[in-house]
Amino acid sequence: MTNVLPLLLTQGDPCGIGPEILTRLWLGDAPRDALVVGDVQVMRAALARLGGGLAVAELESPQALGRLPPRCLPVWQPAGLPAGLAELPLGRVDARAGAAAARCIEAAVGLIQSGHARALVTAPIHKEALHAAGSPYPGHTEMLQALAGGPAVRMMLANEELRTVLVTIHCSLREAIARVTREAVLETLRITGVALQRMGIAAPRIAVAGLNPHAGEGGLFGDEEIHHIAPAIADARAEGWDASGPYAPDTVFMRARRGEFDVVVAMTHDHGLIPVKYLGVEQGVNVTLGLPFVRTSPDHGTAFDIAGRGIADPASLAAAVAMARKLSVPA
Repeated sequence: MTNVLPLLLTQGDPCGIGPEILTRLWLGDAPRDALVVGDVQVMRAALARLGGGLAVAELESPQALGRLPPRCLPVWQPAGLPAGLAELPLGRVDARAGAAAARCIEAAVGLIQSGHARALVTAPIHKEALHAAGSPYPGHTEMLQALAGGPAVRMMLANEELRTVLVTIHCSLREAIARVTREAVLETLRITGVALQRMGIAAPRIAVAGLNPHAGEGGLFGDEEIHHIAPAIADARAEGWDASGPYAPDTVFMRARRGEFDVVVAMTHDHGLIPVKYLGVEQGVNVTLGLPFVRTSPDHGTAFDIAGRGIADPASLAAAVAMARKLSVPA
């Protein structure tokens, strides 16, 4: 282990598969530059359900990671976690689990902001549990945005075949349509362009999906493309971005997958995420664009239906770790 600042992997909801996939990650090709921010007993319980094979090392601080022997699972437990998390029934919504997930995220962001870590990988949280715990945020993205001071952020989901960025995320479809404005689309295009340049794509080709069937068909099926989306694309092009569209949302993703575009900007959550998830959640990675630090996560949820059964696949988590490692600059 060198003096590289560590990656932080938050535990996620302790009633879901987060602790299991984290444990499986270390049972495989254990990352030497990462640690878990979570409850020590929860991680020990997850390890025991998988048959052991590692020691769980409780860290007094992230800096202690470099002094650990190989073949151990390093866990830093933040203050303020609810008691008895390891005894909670798996696969159920519990306010204590939601509170623990939120506290781990807050603590991890605090470590990054104080210069003790270089990037964040978040295991899945459950939005109902988060709400039950009294959190005002509907998900990771909004919470991280608030903790970072409120920068404009966007969600990108990516795998080896396709990248998509969303203009709107966690809200009703009715509200999402109202949020598709010229300003919101233009801001998304700017954030997308800057993010892809930081990923090494000097001149990203950005395709913009329409909101309505056939991208509105010239106003026959809706006029959001005419009044908001097309003007935003024109604005982005005037700023020098290679943005084009709006394209019919039922075909533009296939064109991007064939290599015509580097990324697709979609107007709503499901428009953008269904195509990527259909290609396989095991390799998908969620990246939050616009934050002052790197944050990635797996392309799946808490999977309450299989929690504790020992069959959760850590592949998407491993891909998220690899992405965070690639995007963050060692210090």
